[in-house]
Amino acid sequence: MTGIKRKTRVAVLSVTSNTVLIIIKLMAGIASNSVSIISEAIHSFMDLVAAVIALISVRLSSKPADKEHPYGHGKIENVSGFIQGLLIFAAAAFIINESVKKIISPQPLKETNMGIVVMIFAAVVNIFVSRALYKVAREEDSVALEADALHLKTDVYTSAGVALGLALIKFTGMHILDPVIAIMVALLIIKEAWQMSRMAFSPLLDASLPDDEEQIISEILDKHQCRNFRFTRLRTRKSGPVRFIDFHAHINPELPIKTAYEVNSYVKREIEASIPNVHIHIDVETLDE
Repeated sequence: MTGIKRKTRVAVLSVTSNTVLIIIKLMAGIASNSVSIISEAIHSFMDLVAAVIALISVRLSSKPADKEHPYGHGKIENVSGFIQGLLIFAAAAFIINESVKKIISPQPLKETNMGIVVMIFAAVVNIFVSRALYKVAREEDSVALEADALHLKTDVYTSAGVALGLALIKFTGMHILDPVIAIMVALLIIKEAWQMSRMAFSPLLDASLPDDEEQIISEILDKHQCRNFRFTRLRTRKSGPVRFIDFHAHINPELPIKTAYEVNSYVKREIEASIPNVHIHIDVETLDE
């Protein structure tokens, strides 16, 4: 199965699971009058929006380079991840606002058993879906799918927390725990949104590759430095899953052109074997320049 098919398939799975969870969470939230369950329904709705954005972005980002976008469309995934982060911030603000209203004007819960079952079910479903998303995201180096997986991973913890809170309310009768738990869910969501936004936004500014990847490249170049060859001005950046690497190769002008070409080709192949999805550009100059 090709990369785009794998990414599309797992993105569709995320859309489907989130749609189902939104429906059952809303039903349980309305039936129990629980703001913490409704907050989880809102969280799942944000997950659904994120999953739809991820599905669209993985399709668009896979388009080949063209005249208007000579470096490809990979950054669509980064834009997608950043938008998802902003949506999560908005959802968290809404949850906190509704929770404060409940604290000021507390209302008893009508039913907790249904809510506990629904939250446990949601947590289990999201464990499996988030693992599937993470697996494909890492193997295909997809920012959009990784952002979607992060949504669902957080949803696992928040759903489990809400289930625990509802159980405590059932046995203690402390209904104020409901909006308090909802606020805790919102704070976790804010943390998630910050991590996601930062991860997605950095490549939009053409930030360098991670230190460990640049170290691999530098070591390969250093290994081939000699009297006839010198490599300088290493620059790196990332667009979606594609890493762009460029550097200058200073070559002894007395060296045969074929030899210079072979050395540069060998260096490129070694980098490509060490780091996936790379596009390498080498500016060749003579040592006396």
